[in-house]
Amino acid sequence: MHLQMALEGLALNPALPEGMIRRLIAHRRGPDEAGKRPDLTAELIDEMIAADRPGLLRSLALNDGLPDSARLRLARHPDASVRAGVAMGCDQGASREVFELLLAAPEPTTRAYLAENAAVPVDLRARLATDPSDEVRVALARYWPAAPEHVRRTLLTDLEDEVREAACSAHDPRLPHPVPPPDLIPALLADPVTRAGVIRHLTLDEQTARRLSQDPDADVRVEVAKHPRLPSALHDALSTDPNAWVRLAVFGREDTPGPLRSAIHAQLLAGPHSLGFAGEDGARIERMLVLGELRMLRLPWVCADPLPHVDSPYPCFRVSAASSGQPLPPEVVARLLADDEYDVRSTMARRAPHLVDVATAERIDREFSPSTAKYTPWRPADELTFPAEVLRRFATDPDPRMRCLAPRDPDLPAAIAARLAADPDAEVRHAVAGHRTLPVESLIALLDDTDERTVHAAAASPRLPEARMERLLALAGL
Repeated sequence: MHLQMALEGLALNPALPEGMIRRLIAHRRGPDEAGKRPDLTAELIDEMIAADRPGLLRSLALNDGLPDSARLRLARHPDASVRAGVAMGCDQGASREVFELLLAAPEPTTRAYLAENAAVPVDLRARLATDPSDEVRVALARYWPAAPEHVRRTLLTDLEDEVREAACSAHDPRLPHPVPPPDLIPALLADPVTRAGVIRHLTLDEQTARRLSQDPDADVRVEVAKHPRLPSALHDALSTDPNAWVRLAVFGREDTPGPLRSAIHAQLLAGPHSLGFAGEDGARIERMLVLGELRMLRLPWVCADPLPHVDSPYPCFRVSAASSGQPLPPEVVARLLADDEYDVRSTMARRAPHLVDVATAERIDREFSPSTAKYTPWRPADELTFPAEVLRRFATDPDPRMRCLAPRDPDLPAAIAARLAADPDAEVRHAVAGHRTLPVESLIALLDDTDERTVHAAAASPRLPEARMERLLALAGL
C-alpha cells in the first residue's frame, strides 16, 4: 500500500474530522499537505506553528486563507525556507509589517521572492533595486518592468551585466519593458548585454539599422529584423542571415513581400539553421527547434485582420487567424475547424467552443497528442462540451484517454463508475477515484491501488468512511 500517498490525500480530505487533523499535525511523520487545507481554524494554525515542522510550515505559508497574524509569526521563523514560503504566498491582504520583516531576511532567496511579488508595497519593493544580492536585483528587473523610473534607472545602470540585461530585455512577452529613459538609450545601445533589448525602443534610421544588422550577436539581428521601421533595403539581407531566428523574424513581418516570405519558409524547412549546435545531433535539434517555433508562431497583425489569412499556405498564419478575437463568419469557422492542420482545428475549437459540434469536438480531442503539452495536464476536452450520453459511451472506448473523460459526467451511473475503478489503466482509475457516484466499496479498494496518484485521490474523497480514515491513521502509527 502507498501509505504516505494515502496520508497526503487524507490530509486534504474536506470531510476529515478535526480530531484527525490534529493527529496529522502533531505527529512528526504527519503529511505536510495539511497546511494547504482551506478550512483551518485559528486553533489548528496555532498547533501547526507549535509543531514546528518546516515542511508543514512551508505549506501553511503558501495557504491563501492564512490570516495576517499567522503570516507575521511565520515571517519571524528561524527557518529560511519557511520565510521564503511566506514571501511567495503573501498577497494584497498581507500587512506592511510582514513585508518589512521579510525585507530584512538575511537569505537572498526570500528577498528574491519579494522582488517577484506584485503585492509588495511600491516603496518597499523599490528598496530591492539596491539589494546587495545580484539574484534579488535580477529578479526585480525581470518581474517588475513597470517599476517607477528611478528604480528602472538604477537597474539599467547596475554594475552587474545580468541585472542590466534583465532590466532591458523582455524575458516574458506578457511583461514587456517600457521605453528606457531617453538619456540612457545611447549607453544601452553601446552595451553588448542591453543592445538587443533596447532596439525595439529606437527610432531606427537606415544607417543604424544597417550597422546593427551586421552585429555578431544574433539576438541583436533578430530585434533589428522585427523592428517596425526596418528599411526595406535590409529585408533581403536579413532574409538570408545564417541564423534561423533572424530569418524567422523577417518571415513573420507584415510588410515582407509574398515571394520573399515563401523563400524564407522554404529555407527554414530545409536548413541549415546555424543556431550553434554541433554535429548531426545538433542539426536534428536545430530542425526540431525551428519547426516548433514555426508551429508556435502567433502574429498579432494577422490576429487583428484574420480574414485575408484563413487560406494562407502557412499553418501558423491560419492558427493566428483562428485565434483572433475578431468575429469570424460561420462558414470561415467551419473551414478552420476542418483544416488539414491539427493546430488550426484545435485553436478554432478553443476560440469558439460553442460552435463546435460533438463529432468535431471528439475528433479534435482524440487527435490531441499529450506530448505537445508535457508540462500541463490540459487537453482539448477541458474546453469543449460533451453531453452525458457521449461521456458514458466513452466509458467503454478502447482508448484509455477517452475512458478518462467518462467521470466528467457528474451523474455517471454507479455501475459504470465501479467498472472504471477496476480499469486496467491507472489514469482511468485515477480519473474516477473521487467521483461522487463511485460505490464506497470500490472507493475503499482504490486505497490499495498500485498507482500512487489513485491512492491519493481515493484518500482525499469526502465519501471515504470515517472508519477507513481511522484505519489509515492507525496503519501509520498516528
